[in-house]
Amino acid sequence: MKRILVVEDNPDVADLVALHLRDAGYGVDTTGEGRIGLAHALRGEHDLVVLDLMLPDLDGLEICRQLRAREQYIPILMLTARSAELDRVLGLEIGGDDYMIKPFGIRELLARIKALLRRVEALRTRPSDEGQVQVGPFLLDPTRRSAVLDGSPLELTAKEFDLLLHFARHPGRVYGRAELLDRVWGYGHRGYAHTVNTHINRLRSKIETDPSAPRFVLTVWGVGYRFFDPAQSEA
Repeated sequence: MKRILVVEDNPDVADLVALHLRDAGYGVDTTGEGRIGLAHALRGEHDLVVLDLMLPDLDGLEICRQLRAREQYIPILMLTARSAELDRVLGLEIGGDDYMIKPFGIRELLARIKALLRRVEALRTRPSDEGQVQVGPFLLDPTRRSAVLDGSPLELTAKEFDLLLHFARHPGRVYGRAELLDRVWGYGHRGYAHTVNTHINRLRSKIETDPSAPRFVLTVWGVGYRFFDPAQSEA
C-alpha cells in the first residue's frame, strides 16, 4: 500500500483529503504543523507528500527545500492559495513536482497523485543501465537526474528535467500539449495545457540564450513543440 503524508493546517481540508485518499486505497498520515511534517517526511516512510505552502511554523517552501537537499527522492504535490503565485513559482523552482490551487476538486487531486506515483514507479523500475543521453550540447543522466549544457550543470526542477529528458530522447519529433501531458505528467486533459506552456517557458529560460528566440525547444505553430535535431542542424 502506498503511503501519503498530508501536511495541511486547515483541519477541514486535511480531513477531506485524507478521507478520499483512504477510500482510494492509500495509507494516510496527516499533520497541521510544518516541523512535524518535515520530520515525518525525512523518515522515508511515505511515497508522496501533499504539502500546503502556507503553514504557521515552518512554511512549505522550506520543507520542500530540505526534502530536495536529500538524495532520496519523494514526489511533492503543493497546495497553494489562489493569490500566492510567487509561492507557486518558488515551489516549482525549489523542486515541487506539481501544484493545485485552493479550492480544488478531489477527483483532480486523486488523478494528479496517481500520475505522480506512477511516474516515480516508472523511474524506479527503469533499467539502471539505461545510460546517459547525449544530444547536441546536452548531457543528461537519468540515474543521477542531472543535466549539463555545454559543460555547465543546469539547475532544473523535477518536472523540467523530465520534460527535457523526454525531448532529448526524441529529437526532431513534434509533440502536442496533450501528448506531453500524458507522457511527462502522466495524465491527459486539454484543460491542463497551460501547465505545459508554463514549464516550456521556464525550461527555455534556463537553457536558451534568448528565450524569445529559442534554438532548442521550438514551437510548431498550431501543433505543439519539438526539440532540435543535431543531425538536421548540421545538415
